[in-house]
Amino acid sequence: MNFLSHFYFDRNVTDCYHILGTVMPDLLKNADKTIVLHPEKLHHTDERINCIIKGWNKHLEVDRYFHSSDFFLTHSHELKKQLVPAIIGSPVKPFFLGHIALELILDNLLITTNTVSADDFYEHLSGCDHVIIQEFLTFASLKDSSKFFRFFDGFKRDGYLHTYSETPKIAYALKRICMRVWKDPFTEEHEAAINDVVVHYREYIYDSYMRIFDEIDSQLSSN
Repeated sequence: MNFLSHFYFDRNVTDCYHILGTVMPDLLKNADKTIVLHPEKLHHTDERINCIIKGWNKHLEVDRYFHSSDFFLTHSHELKKQLVPAIIGSPVKPFFLGHIALELILDNLLITTNTVSADDFYEHLSGCDHVIIQEFLTFASLKDSSKFFRFFDGFKRDGYLHTYSETPKIAYALKRICMRVWKDPFTEEHEAAINDVVVHYREYIYDSYMRIFDEIDSQLSSN
């Protein structure tokens, strides 16, 4: 799941460090895909660090439920099939694109139906002290945090998730993500065709998309 979808499950939590933890795995991956941390079983003397770790574990749990769900398997596969003719000639793998497209559509639906607030999400991140974040990263054995903080500060400053409220911007967001792997993933024609698929698929799942959030909520509550 993407940032706002992870935020959904803890949207009523008031601790900013917990919220940060729920998206920290993806923030690190976006900052530098070579960073691999495993703080899952660590325990710190500072409870704020433990809140980040607790949020991190929540992230892993949510992703585990999501990626094994019938909802994900069905819709990512269907999106892949619909995107294949839209990206003929592109180096991007259709399965990868279907996976990411579904996650961005879910974020778009959450924000456009006012189910979550991007402002609230960014407010939580802005409330976290760099000193505490640095201590978490050091404790988790990250030797150089400079790339992370450059990305994190830009992520907060740009407020890019606000653009997810504009459905046509999803195709551009997909391009940005794919550019981390492929230098020139799409032509303008590709982007236009991808946008058509995304817009129509968003409408297709509009009335049923909350089912996956309810399903994961139920699984979280039973553990």
